[in-house]
Amino acid sequence: SRPTAPAVPPAPATPAEDPNGPLTPPNPGEPGGLPDDRTPLDESPFTPQSAQGAGTVTETYFALLHEGRFDEAYKLWGGAGEASNMTLEAFKASFDAYQSIQANVGKPGEIEGAAGSLYIEIPVQVYGRYKTGPQYNLLGKATLKRVNDVPGSTAEQRKWHIVKVEVVQTP
Repeated sequence: SRPTAPAVPPAPATPAEDPNGPLTPPNPGEPGGLPDDRTPLDESPFTPQSAQGAGTVTETYFALLHEGRFDEAYKLWGGAGEASNMTLEAFKASFDAYQSIQANVGKPGEIEGAAGSLYIEIPVQVYGRYKTGPQYNLLGKATLKRVNDVPGSTAEQRKWHIVKVEVVQTP
C-alpha cells in the first residue's frame, strides 16, 4: 500500500515572539478588539462636561500611562486618586510588569444620571508588552463620573474623573 498524505498539513512551528517587534492588537470588530462602530463622530465643538469630554479624559489617562507619567494619571481618578483604591505608590507598582502600555479608546456611551452625579462608560482596549516579552491585549471599559451642575458643587467635582477601569485579557 502507498503512504497517503495527511488530510491537514502540519502547522508550521510558531516562531518565538520578538520582544522588540511591532505590537499587533486586534482590530475593531475582531475578537479582542473594540466594537466596529462606523457611525461618524459628532465633530461639533464639545464641552469638558460632554460625553466627548469624558472620552478626552480617558485618552489622556492612557497617554499618561504610556509615557510613564503615573503621578499625573493617578490624579485623573476621583478624589485625586482615591477612587483607584490604591495609594500612589501602589498605583505605580501595579504597572511594574509592563514594558509598554498603549490603548485604543472607543466611542463614549450615553451619559446616565444618579443622585446628582453623572456617569459614562467608555470602551477601551489596552495592549502592549510585558517586561518578560509577550504581548497582552485587554478589553473592557472605563467608567467616569462627575457631579451634576448643582448648587454647592465645586469646579473640580464637575470635571469627569475615572471611578473604575475593568479590563480582561482576550485571546
